[in-house]
Amino acid sequence: MIGITALVPAEVIYSCGEAALDLNNLVPGSKLEPEDKLCAWTAIWRELVLREEVKIDKLVVVAGGDCYNALVEGEKLELAGKPTHYFSYPFDGSAEAMRQQLEALAEFLGGIRREAFDEVAELKKLALEVHEMRCDGELSAERGFLIEVSGSDLMGSLEKYRSALEGAEEEDVDYDYRVALLGIPPIYPDFHAFLQKLGMHVVFDEMPFEFIRHSGRSLKEVAKSYAGYTFAGHIAHRLSFLESQLRRHAIDAVIHFQQFACHHKLEDRLLREHLHEKHGYPYITIEADLPSPTPQQARLRLEAFAERLREVV
Repeated sequence: MIGITALVPAEVIYSCGEAALDLNNLVPGSKLEPEDKLCAWTAIWRELVLREEVKIDKLVVVAGGDCYNALVEGEKLELAGKPTHYFSYPFDGSAEAMRQQLEALAEFLGGIRREAFDEVAELKKLALEVHEMRCDGELSAERGFLIEVSGSDLMGSLEKYRSALEGAEEEDVDYDYRVALLGIPPIYPDFHAFLQKLGMHVVFDEMPFEFIRHSGRSLKEVAKSYAGYTFAGHIAHRLSFLESQLRRHAIDAVIHFQQFACHHKLEDRLLREHLHEKHGYPYITIEADLPSPTPQQARLRLEAFAERLREVV
């Protein structure tokens, strides 16, 4: 089992005969309160691994292009004896540099032994179909989110992920507003369900959508696709991508979910200026720290936001 600290191309991990585990996906359901933390996400998965509550054989740390807090936490695990590889996204979006990173990753994992590129590509295709069900109001945001956020590690098993995708049954979703949830996935496990109760149907989760839209049927194709991972490049690329996706998903309002002590917090002003002040999308920022049910203060702010939408949408 290969632990990953952010998006790492699962196509390569499975092609090397290994299985992936996105350590972040364990955090929202955790009751652990680490004593030494900056970011709750990285501190909690660090403690889970150190305490051997989670069993991984090797660790792949995204050291450049996404979560910088993970770098130090990864170093702590490496010093504790966990075989660790540091993976970086090219800031300039170079597909050639991305290919070199993928080749180094494959070497760390023992080399490609059974290509899984086609199989993973088919699963990503199915995941995008499930995403469309969610967009069409045929799948709740809560269920759709769980499938999309699991696109980072494919639930640790290609067979398990395929079963989850094929088990996504159509349902009738009642809602008033189509919402985009930008930034990191919420650390509150009930967040999507709470928004649904307010009539806000999240049809676009920014980061989980990135997990399922990148793929390829060869190392070269995977490198070209992941080189366009928006969280790893210039903010202008991300803003342009978001603008197109908000239009495509017919978004009524934007929620930016940010984490205490995350460097992505610094992007909030740019997102607000571009999406709210320039393009007019109603916009609210929610900041979290530790995992828990959605706190009362956040609930009150979101309820007020929903009331305001009735006046402007």
